[in-house]
Amino acid sequence: MSDLLIPLNRPGIVGREQEYIGQALASDHRHGAGRFTQSCQKWLEQWLERECRVFLTQSCTSALEMAALLIDLKQGDEIIMPSYTFVSTANAFVLRGAVPVFVDIDPATQNIDPQCVERALTRRTRAIVAVHYGGIGCDMDYLCALASKHNLILIEDAAQALMARRAGRSLGSFGQMAAFSFHDSKNISCGEGGALVLNDPELVKRAEILWEKGTNRSQFLRKEADKYTWLDVGSSFLPSEVTAAFLLAQLERANEITTARQRVWSFYHDKFARFGEVANLPAPPSDCVVNGHIYYLVLPDRRLRDAFIEGMRTQRIMTPFHYVPLHSSPAGQRFGRAVGALSHTDAAGEGLVRMPLFPSISDREMEQVVERAITLLDGFKRGFAEPVYRRVKSQHA
Repeated sequence: MSDLLIPLNRPGIVGREQEYIGQALASDHRHGAGRFTQSCQKWLEQWLERECRVFLTQSCTSALEMAALLIDLKQGDEIIMPSYTFVSTANAFVLRGAVPVFVDIDPATQNIDPQCVERALTRRTRAIVAVHYGGIGCDMDYLCALASKHNLILIEDAAQALMARRAGRSLGSFGQMAAFSFHDSKNISCGEGGALVLNDPELVKRAEILWEKGTNRSQFLRKEADKYTWLDVGSSFLPSEVTAAFLLAQLERANEITTARQRVWSFYHDKFARFGEVANLPAPPSDCVVNGHIYYLVLPDRRLRDAFIEGMRTQRIMTPFHYVPLHSSPAGQRFGRAVGALSHTDAAGEGLVRMPLFPSISDREMEQVVERAITLLDGFKRGFAEPVYRRVKSQHA
């Protein structure tokens, strides 16, 4: 067995992180909404290339919770979303009394299927949440038209999508709102962090109050109010300046980080192309610019998935599965409902595995990943999965 461990992700220090953090620590303004926060927000607004307002948050979860507050949900309102997503996509709306309505995904991208969204519409539907899985853009033309036709709010869960595009536009610039993540597992990270993007100017004034714990603090500091007081609901959504300082250094190197990740993604995509009969590979539409967040394979069933993960693990290579579909989870069944069979979602939940992907991965590490994966996939093609599967089963008995 090789002594080399290849993880799924290896977060890196890429630029001036330590310098900026030192500046934040030396400042008398270490709480939120200082110069590093403002610089991050400005960077994101410029990258989105449209009139918008960005609010930095402690996490993408916080950004989604702000979005849920902004749309004034009533008990029983319905929010259509994919089942193949992280729990925060649903939790943010459940906390406001809404019902997540889970629909199936497109097997080519693992993104929400717009036709399934259309079939799930009811008189209670208030919003659609489009999750850009792995940095591959959803069919936003279809979803934007659907939302406009039925007077629905379109929210982009762009947690994995920074620096990705669809139809020439930055992901996060299509819906009325979008949420980004800067968690350690994301392309651009600061440990924990997020951002809410508002593409609807009518939402900005209230969002600023929610962002400041329901107060008019920002307006007061700008001398637009004569006293600092509580006006609305809200929470402590702001990250500290130390967090924002770390993030700014990463944002400044976003192009280099993205290029490095795209190179790894393309390497895998080329090497695995001949295994389309064994595994479902990503198939981004031609108008997508993928940011290289995730490279995945969807194997035919859980038996082969577990055999693949175990076979890679024996070489100390991490290739974990991803989400347990929300519609099959205890909380998903308690708080939400599914529309349709969700067969493609179930297939992803049972068969999807992720390849190690991070900017600092070496050519030798990439070759080792592919070499071992191809050995396993070739074995699957010839029916050799059963011995590995038996060993996995016995270990978990």
